[in-house]
Amino acid sequence: MLTLRPATDRGHFDHGWLDTFHTFSFAGYQDQAQMGFRALRVINEDRVEPGEGFGTHPHRDMEILTWVLEGTLAHRDSTGAEGTLRHGDVQRMSAGTGVTHSEYNGSDREPVHFLQIWLLPDRPGHRPAYGQQAIPLDTLRGALRPIATPDGSGGSLAIHQDARVFATILAAGEAVRHPLAPGRHAWVQVARGAGMVNGLAVKAGDGVAMSGEVAVELAVPAGEAELLVFDLA
Repeated sequence: MLTLRPATDRGHFDHGWLDTFHTFSFAGYQDQAQMGFRALRVINEDRVEPGEGFGTHPHRDMEILTWVLEGTLAHRDSTGAEGTLRHGDVQRMSAGTGVTHSEYNGSDREPVHFLQIWLLPDRPGHRPAYGQQAIPLDTLRGALRPIATPDGSGGSLAIHQDARVFATILAAGEAVRHPLAPGRHAWVQVARGAGMVNGLAVKAGDGVAMSGEVAVELAVPAGEAELLVFDLA
């Protein structure tokens, strides 16, 4: 079964310095029918103006992934970690028993466009931790590349959840297939471009929930698209 979550149905707020879309309920956008999918709790698509950002604020008991699409994002947190992310960099912060952090546009000239993703952890009380990994964009072209997994396999970042997150960039005429084990579910998020998910036409900002399917099949008939695939228990 496929369930389309259209980009146009997401929560949307334009704060001037921040233009944000919420796939699931978050902050000022609350919809009891959109509280997440399986362990996937938040997908926010954010555009932050030059020199602006999110000041220091707390989180706990959440696995937080950040995937930058354009521009530069600067991170700092209470574990002592800090880093700068660009397209192809993935960041994971295990909030665990509690962490504070800030995220700012790392440029005073160009906006930054990124996805922030929250997954529920497998249990509360993990020790806070931070990780960052550069994923060569060439390894995403025409292929599904793991960016977050429970065991850190394939050059991915390790997360405290039975979930595997993949990224891909597909050009016109390219297709990829990810088999799903019995009882597994999937979510596909279109980061940019347009394409097909198991024969369903999708565009940037769309999400597709999948249950009872044997595989995720992605194709791009024209142009180029970047997609994230979540393989979930």
